[in-house]
Amino acid sequence: MCCSLIDSCMKSTLRKFYINIPEEDIQDLRRRLAYTRFPPGVNSTSWEAGTDQAYLQDLLSYWATEYNWRQREEWLNTFDHYLAEIDGVKIHFIRSEAKKPNAVPLLLMQGWPSSFVQVLDFLPRLSNPADNNPILFDVIAVSLPGYAFSELPRQHGMGFARIADLVVHLMVEILGFKQFAARGSDQGALVQQQIGLKYPVRLIGLHRTGITPFLNLLPADLSEEEIAYQKQVGAWVQRETAYASLQSLRPETLLPALVDSPAGLASWIIEKFQRWGDAGTDLDMHFGRDKLLDNLSLHWFTFSGAGAIRLYHENSRDPGLSGRVEVPTAIAMPLRDGITVPAPRKWAERFYNVQQWTVMEKGGHFPEWEVPDQLADDIRTFFAKLSA
Repeated sequence: MCCSLIDSCMKSTLRKFYINIPEEDIQDLRRRLAYTRFPPGVNSTSWEAGTDQAYLQDLLSYWATEYNWRQREEWLNTFDHYLAEIDGVKIHFIRSEAKKPNAVPLLLMQGWPSSFVQVLDFLPRLSNPADNNPILFDVIAVSLPGYAFSELPRQHGMGFARIADLVVHLMVEILGFKQFAARGSDQGALVQQQIGLKYPVRLIGLHRTGITPFLNLLPADLSEEEIAYQKQVGAWVQRETAYASLQSLRPETLLPALVDSPAGLASWIIEKFQRWGDAGTDLDMHFGRDKLLDNLSLHWFTFSGAGAIRLYHENSRDPGLSGRVEVPTAIAMPLRDGITVPAPRKWAERFYNVQQWTVMEKGGHFPEWEVPDQLADDIRTFFAKLSA
């Protein structure tokens, strides 16, 4: 009789992995970019109605003619990539090990419309910082199923609770960590919330960005601050969540546009970096043009433009466990995260055992990318307190 979800009953393998996109895929991308058809423009340059067409045209021209995937691929391969197969599901992760013993194992996860590109420059700040910080991390940066090089889900059932099972098996049974710390944002934070509810004994603590603004039924004991917050959330829902409704309810309608047209994929994703990040209109200066295109290229080459969106639908079908995570939790609340409304601490405490609360004046939805030093300091401060 098979026992728990994270024991040896789950068949698993592990191997080193190197990125090597076939040359024909690179040439096909350039051909598609060269033949992009744009609609007639409007008499303004603005992001108000969505992706700015002038910026998009310039970005796609650079992607087709100046961006060098092979050079970027060589840089990506300087990191240690692995593929684990767990119960027939391939999971990609990058490991950044500390060069000193007794490092704290840290599960690092992010979400849509990003990829592991978000954390690449961030990894050494945790595993081998320039200063002599007393706490170092052995970082495991996992790509969710559907994201670059993790397997594209082709059957229903790959919700956040199921992903939590796979990730805990990876950390405990394959990598041998009986307990580990966790840091997540976006969908990665929601998977880690499921870990906190299903496997709390495995977690040293949780560090996440932002907080879910919704409950199915609002509590009757909302504070005045929470009431004001929920009014802001109501206005935000009307303004910002049409994308999420489509991706949750009708993802297959959208997917052909994202896997057949690199221009369509870029327009759908880049708008979110402009809306959700702390970049204003200068995306290239804030995020780096080549890194934005690293992220887009990974979504294009690996079909994660489709797979990542399917996770929205799977979570709407099965949202997993609900309740309060009692594991010690730190929450960083970026004031410039355009995907949501900055929440009061009291609201967050309905979901988590909040022991550290940091309001971030700068940085948006992609803090590892945008404010890496501040975020790394916040993570180290929190887990140093827990290990004291």
